[in-house]
Parts: sequence; C-alpha cells; structure tokens
Amino acid sequence: MNQSRKVEWPTLGMLAGCYAIWGLGLWLWPSAPLLSLILAGLGVALHGSLQHEVIHGHPFKTQWLNEALVFPALSIFISYLRFKDTHLQHHFDPALTDPYDDPESNYMDPAVWARLSPVMQGLYRVNNTLAGRILIGPVLGVISFLTQDAGKMLRGAPRLWLSYALHLGGVALVLLALAWAAMPFWAYLLAVYLGMALLKIRTYLEHRAHDLPRGRTAIVEDRGLLSYLFLNNNFHVVHHCMPNVPWYELPRLYQTRKDHYRRRNGSYVYRSYAQIFRQYLWRTKEPVPHPIWPVRRSDAD
Repeated sequence: MNQSRKVEWPTLGMLAGCYAIWGLGLWLWPSAPLLSLILAGLGVALHGSLQHEVIHGHPFKTQWLNEALVFPALSIFISYLRFKDTHLQHHFDPALTDPYDDPESNYMDPAVWARLSPVMQGLYRVNNTLAGRILIGPVLGVISFLTQDAGKMLRGAPRLWLSYALHLGGVALVLLALAWAAMPFWAYLLAVYLGMALLKIRTYLEHRAHDLPRGRTAIVEDRGLLSYLFLNNNFHVVHHCMPNVPWYELPRLYQTRKDHYRRRNGSYVYRSYAQIFRQYLWRTKEPVPHPIWPVRRSDAD
C-alpha cells in the first residue's frame, strides 16, 4: 500500500465511470427505457459505495475536495453529511449491532420488538430474508431514517438542518440532469430504488450478533461484479480493522493475512454472494430482536 500517493487514480477512475454510467442511463431513456433504468440504478449504487470511500478520506488528502466529487445526491433520499455522521459512529466497533448506538444495526431492542403490532413484526421478519431486504428494505429503511431525523430536527438539531440544506443542493443538480435527459421523475425513483436494493445485498449480513465485538463483522470472498459495485467492502472485516485503506487494497490485504482475519471474526465467512443467495433468499439469517442483549462492549474474556 502506497501511503505517499497524493491522488488515488483507481478511485478517480471509478468516479468517472460511475457518472458516465449514470449519465448514459439518463440519456438513453427515450430510446431504451429498461436499459436506462438499469444503468441509472447501477450508477446510484456505485455512487453510494463511492460516498463511503469519500467518508474515509479518499481519493485526495483534502476532504472538502473529496466531498465535492460526490455532492450530487444521486440517491435523492440520503443526505451525504447524514450518512457520514452515522457511518463514522457505526465504526465504533464495541457497539456494533447495538440497536441504539450502532446507526446501521438491523436489530431491535427485544422490548421494542414486543410492543410492535403483528403486522409490523411480520414486515420486519420478511425484511430479514434477503429477498425481503431487496424488495422492501429500501422503503422501510428510508421511512425509518427520515422519520427519526424529522423528529430530531423538530427539537432543534442544527447539524441535521445543515445536512439536509446541503442535501437539497445535491438533489437540485440531479433534477437539472433529469430535465436535460427528459427522464420522468417517477422513472428515476425506480432507478434509485434499484440502486438502493443492490446496496442492501451488501449490508444484509455484513454484521451479526456475536458475544465478542471482533466476531461481528463478515468476510465475503467474492471477486465478481458485485464486489466491484461494492468497492470490495465485502472484505468487511479488513475495512473495519483498517478503515482508511482504499478499496482497491482490501483484497490483497485480506489474502496476505487470510488466516488471521478468519480467526479474528470467528470464521464468519462466505465464499460468494451466490452462496448467500442460496442460503438466505427466502430464509432469515437471525431474528429481528437482538438475540444477545445487552450488547457486550469488550473482546476481553
């Protein structure tokens, strides 16, 4: 890994490719609407992965320049600054999977779960299958996230007001692009949904309930198209151990110390996303209420 590199060209190349795919998708709408939706959706998903890279300080050493590169709000609903704040909080590994202290947890406090209606419990159980996470996960996630943020903003929360004010500027850029490409807004929302659904494949099982924090983060040894779309974040335990390492270094670092990472996370390893689809497309991996509650905060025995 070249720590002295001033510009991470692979990341810049991926950014250029992302906007090219997304722009081509918009431009193709009048002549090839289905291909248009697919390409725009892929652009939205890859842009989300690139925003994740930017959060961790790539591709330049100057952070405001990094953030300018991903300013357009391709996903419409997700504020970059809000994503940044919650994701950095998520990287406090002792709190991983905690429904309160880990903003990216998919578990619930068992007491909260018990108070849900049977209908809502059913929805969340479906959402805990891979098919459910893809099909209804985006809408459940966005509604939950925006509802919580709206409540906080009504009580003040100046950081959140700033996040969404900046976000509106990013949305305006997307709306200008849609006007130029003559892609209807409803069609673009379908593309956004596709992009968010693709990202749900990555997040579906990248963390699990485990007694020790070091055993909560997954490895998916996939090197296919989804791995590129997710910028190798499927080697998730490596990312959590070294969050500032660029995406293109993660596979090599994993291969160099594969046995170490497998021991570290208690062999929470999948060979590929194909294996994950076979095992969990229609089955839940774990219950929605956190099965090891309260969450343990230390790896010490």
